[in-house]
Amino acid sequence: MGSISPETPEVEILLLGDTEVGMSSFLSRLSMGRSRYQDEGDAPPPYSLPKLRDLDQPFQFDISMYNRPYRFRFYDTSCPESYTLLKPDFIIMCYDIARRKTLESVQDRWKRVVESHFNYDEALPVMLLGLKRDLRQEWTETNKESVIPQEAVRIAQEMRLDRYAECSAITGELCREVLEDIAKTAAMTTTQKGGKTEGGCAVM
Repeated sequence: MGSISPETPEVEILLLGDTEVGMSSFLSRLSMGRSRYQDEGDAPPPYSLPKLRDLDQPFQFDISMYNRPYRFRFYDTSCPESYTLLKPDFIIMCYDIARRKTLESVQDRWKRVVESHFNYDEALPVMLLGLKRDLRQEWTETNKESVIPQEAVRIAQEMRLDRYAECSAITGELCREVLEDIAKTAAMTTTQKGGKTEGGCAVM
């Protein structure tokens, strides 16, 4: 990433979740830039996502939003330093839509981590993000492994989280919308005006 102005807000974003829920693939998808999200006319999936190394954290993304630059610095639980020592501005708790136990882990484990290690209050936005949307299977009486959207939204509300979203890093489905949701929330951690001014969002 190139240099940015000293006045450019930098936002620390921490992704929490069990191993193999798809956090690395999601960050890899973000690194491809907005032009590579799935749009009508794109080549069909699967896409070959770039490999990201844990040692390269934080993964930095320069965002132009509402005609103003931002720098977002993403960490996940495999960052070189202990993630519990970070002081994030925004936390995203992630789970695998096709594995119900990873959502239960968000409720039983990761919520406690947030409350124990980060000064969790209403000023710290926390989002629930469902990954691997492309692997969701139809919910039946004999197959209840996948998490349906209505259930995840209800759980996010019960946990008093700020937002819920889901996407597929492999196909690109809803990744643009998730990025914009993240960007808007992250911007509001720096200035309310920056988060609510009319305009658009793009990865530079």
